[in-house]
Amino acid sequence: MDELVAKPKSMKRAILHGIRAALLERGSATKVELSENLGISFPTISKFLQQMEKDGELILTGLDDSSGGRRAKRYTYNPEYKLGLALFMEENETNYVIFNCFGEVKEQGKTAPALKDDAFSLLTKDIEDLMDKYPQVSSMAVGVPGSVDNGRIFFIPGYEHLQDFDLKGYFENHFSIPIVVENDMNAAVLGYHSHRKIKHDHSLVYLYSGQNGPGAGILINGGVVRGSTFFSGEVSFVPQYDDRNFLQALGKGKRTEKKAIREEYEIDAFSRLVASFTAIINPKTIIFCNDEVDETILKQISGRSSTYIPEKHLPELVASDWKQDYLYGLQVLGLNLMITGESS
Repeated sequence: MDELVAKPKSMKRAILHGIRAALLERGSATKVELSENLGISFPTISKFLQQMEKDGELILTGLDDSSGGRRAKRYTYNPEYKLGLALFMEENETNYVIFNCFGEVKEQGKTAPALKDDAFSLLTKDIEDLMDKYPQVSSMAVGVPGSVDNGRIFFIPGYEHLQDFDLKGYFENHFSIPIVVENDMNAAVLGYHSHRKIKHDHSLVYLYSGQNGPGAGILINGGVVRGSTFFSGEVSFVPQYDDRNFLQALGKGKRTEKKAIREEYEIDAFSRLVASFTAIINPKTIIFCNDEVDETILKQISGRSSTYIPEKHLPELVASDWKQDYLYGLQVLGLNLMITGESS
């Protein structure tokens, strides 16, 4: 029996994952380099590379200079072999991006909204059209403005028809590719961290009041904090005053339009939240959405925060493009599916 067939599926997936990850990280490699780097025997590496080259997953880029023996073949990963689809749902639109294994964008745009009662079928049809156009799409990462437990949406205020909906299962059954579903703020903080190559030990908090109510993404030591029941970041419930939590302190329920942070009560509410995060996890940076704050507002929030907690412990406050960070984070999750070949 062929060695590749004989190997258990889990072992084959692990070896393929290792080869893909190594080539994407290194840019190129020979059989010997991959064997030594991954701790896998040369004959096994050779058989995997032979099959991957035959499938079009690898590209032979040339031969290394000879050191006395046969010249070694050098391989790179074919970035067009697999594509990923990342999309995130808002009430009035769904933003999407098609990307390859190098993170290069093939197409970016907007399609049907998905959060309204009658809109989900339209989005599904639009995704079908995208996959017809890009048949190499092999994974999909989906962002939603709610709490998610292994692909099931279990807390999404204002959209009761999606409550307890297994979005991952629905899409996987429909499209037969691995799917990952993530909370919007978790994806955004992951995207900010990854795109800016933040140091692994720098903890981050991403705050956004948004059109669907406030939320936070928390990242510590390079890992997104989702919590024991995947409820981490639901800052609406943080008590701030005798009779008001953070959402109530902002003076609004679900937001129907974007609005910059300007009012004194908003600045005080965010300052108290910054102080709370500082006291609990002492983050290096807290990120705000750049359509909600400017440098003047950030200085006001920082100044007010220092009345609640010693200034020397306060994090750096910065503004960033939330939508782009959100898509970056979904691309990170989608790329992981592309190289592992399975959903988590």
